[in-house]
Amino acid sequence: MQSQRDIVNQLTDEQLTKQLLLSQGFILFLSILFSYFLFDHLSEWMQLFRVDIQEIIYHGVIPGCIVVAVDMILMYLLPERYYDDGGINQRIFANRSVFGIVKLVLLIAIAEELLFRGVLQTAAGYIIASIIFTIVHVRYLKKPVLLISVLLVSFYLGYMFELTGNLLTTITAHFIIDFLTGLFIRYAKK
Repeated sequence: MQSQRDIVNQLTDEQLTKQLLLSQGFILFLSILFSYFLFDHLSEWMQLFRVDIQEIIYHGVIPGCIVVAVDMILMYLLPERYYDDGGINQRIFANRSVFGIVKLVLLIAIAEELLFRGVLQTAAGYIIASIIFTIVHVRYLKKPVLLISVLLVSFYLGYMFELTGNLLTTITAHFIIDFLTGLFIRYAKK
C-alpha cells in the first residue's frame, strides 16, 4: 500500500491544487445545502454574520495568533516527524505567492467554518461539530500530534463560536491560523 507521501508525490502541483479546490467547493456546497434545510429564513442565517471589529479582533485575530504561536513552539520542541503530514502542506504552500495563499486559505476558512460552525455546530452541537471537523482531516488520523492539534483547534474555534455566535469571528481565526502557517511554510524552508 502506498504512503500518503507517495500518493502526494505522484500529483502535480496543479492536480493537488485542483483536488483541494474541489474538496473545499464540495464543503461549501454542503454548507449551503444543509443551511437551506436548517434555517427557515435567510435572515436567520445572516444573523450568524456580524461585523463587530472588536469581537473579531478579540475572539478571532488574537486566538488565531495564539494557536499559531503555540504550534510554532511545539514544532521547535518536538521531533520533526511528529509534524510530518505526508508533504501535503509543503506542496500546497511552498511555491504559492502570498496572494495565492490568501485566496486559498480564505476559501478554506469560509467553506469549513460555514459547514462546521454555521451548520453542524448550530444543528448538532459543539462537541459533535468539533469531532467531525477532526475526522474530515483524515490525513492526520495516523499522526497523533497533528490529530490532537486539529482536535484542539477545532474545539477552540467551536468555543469561539459558542461565545460569539458570529461566523465572521471563527472565519477570521481559521484564516489567521492557516494564513500564518502557510507563510511559515512558504518562507521558513528557504
